[in-house]
Amino acid sequence: MARRSGLILLLLLAAAAAVASAAVPPTCERIECPAYEVVDSANGFEIRRYGDAMWASTAPIEDISFVAATRTGFLQLFNYIQGKNAYNETIEMTAPVLTQVSPSDGPFCASSFVVSFYVPKKNQPDPPPAEGLHVQRWAGARYAAVRRFGGFVADSDVGEQAALLDASLQGTRWAAAVSDGRRADPTSSYTVAQYNSPFEFSGRVNEIWMLFDAKDASDM
Repeated sequence: MARRSGLILLLLLAAAAAVASAAVPPTCERIECPAYEVVDSANGFEIRRYGDAMWASTAPIEDISFVAATRTGFLQLFNYIQGKNAYNETIEMTAPVLTQVSPSDGPFCASSFVVSFYVPKKNQPDPPPAEGLHVQRWAGARYAAVRRFGGFVADSDVGEQAALLDASLQGTRWAAAVSDGRRADPTSSYTVAQYNSPFEFSGRVNEIWMLFDAKDASDM
């Protein structure tokens, strides 16, 4: 009986973990995030469909460190939302902060990173321009294969989590579409999404995204 009860408890915990991993990040209950629909989920990944969205993005940042490049880009975007823009307008904080990663060819070569801030809906009709930033628009459906992980993101986490996401997609109906999407945009092999302030030390939510377009998913 005790063994059976223990097995039931493990199954309940596994089910709870699965629900938690698929839930909307808690940060998005407090601040604005881009809306999405989950169209599929399996062991180790989730497929989302995003609608129209707008991002304020830095120019490519060349660095050997994901952490350092993201910090550089985030400070630029933080100044932007604090009013360092053409309209001197303060903008509400949103989530997640994205870092698009184009890996280097070797361990001692600089990779390229673009850091982006989701523009709130109320600012999207006329986003304030700013020196060194440009606007990226997602018009129509955009898909993302997503893997979630916790903690503070270290340089060593990024490639490892991307490899785990890629491995989890192999043999699924999404593998070809994701691969085609990555080939179509060689400047962004994958994207890291971070949902928490640097001052939040527990319950941190991060994700690896591999983006692809609706045309790549049309046969799914």
